[in-house]
Amino acid sequence: MPEQRARVAAIDCGTNSIRLLISDIGDGRKTDLLREMRVVRLGQDVDRTGHLAEDAVQRTLQASREYAELIAMFGVTDIRFCATSAVRDADNAEVFGDAVEGVLGVRPEVLAGDDEARASFLGATRDLDDVRTLVVDIGGGSTEIVVGTGDRIEWSVSLDIGSVRLTERFLPSDPASVSEVAACMEHVDAVLAPVVAQLDPVGSFVGVAGTVTTVAAHSLALPSYDSDVIHRARLDLGDVSAACLSLVQMSVADRRMLPFMHPGRADVIGAGSLILDRLVAQLPLDTDTLVVSEHDILDGIAWDMA
Repeated sequence: MPEQRARVAAIDCGTNSIRLLISDIGDGRKTDLLREMRVVRLGQDVDRTGHLAEDAVQRTLQASREYAELIAMFGVTDIRFCATSAVRDADNAEVFGDAVEGVLGVRPEVLAGDDEARASFLGATRDLDDVRTLVVDIGGGSTEIVVGTGDRIEWSVSLDIGSVRLTERFLPSDPASVSEVAACMEHVDAVLAPVVAQLDPVGSFVGVAGTVTTVAAHSLALPSYDSDVIHRARLDLGDVSAACLSLVQMSVADRRMLPFMHPGRADVIGAGSLILDRLVAQLPLDTDTLVVSEHDILDGIAWDMA
């Protein structure tokens, strides 16, 4: 008899956005019914204060209320709410958890960096070739780097470099000055140096999450954001770096004019692009191609509910 399928809701609450995935899972298959994203900037000033700002919390709770309505509408049987870098760093994470539980009826799981890396890897590689792969997930507060094959992870690290964190710390000008960009790149290189020293060359390179998909849209010169074109796109690493540096040099207003740019990402994509550029330059890659995946930590969270 076929396994009964469960209808699940996975929520990824990151530093910049909160995302919802509703799926039917069973028999080794996942059928996605709904994907939603709200840019709430929960990690606003957390790098400086170590505290979740009240207005950021309220934006996140409002998005959670909207998600609660969708979850009820779809008849979801199981909900999982995972929080990452911003909540990990915050001294009022318990108060935030109480508030989320009051809205959704489930308490947030604050993922450790290794758990975040694992979920990103499983989500990204589930529908890709079963080969040794390096996955990078650039978020608002942290970046995860994971190496594995299939569902077996051999090495992972979570680094406190993310698009929101580094924008607030290094890139206050609009557009960023040459000295600001240089300082940001120097910091990223310093963080990456001990990581790179631990890695052997990897022949499959996959990038996930909003920074990577936005850079991909820019590299492909898309007339609008198109997930079908972006998912599993194969980009030359030279073209990736060129797209990254192009975005870094733009003003926020010019980025917002790009037809594929989410308005809530325009002010932080410069820092995210710098991280991706330095990863391309520094990682020991035995390939000249970046594979872009629209499947990421959110999908990994959902698969873990099966």
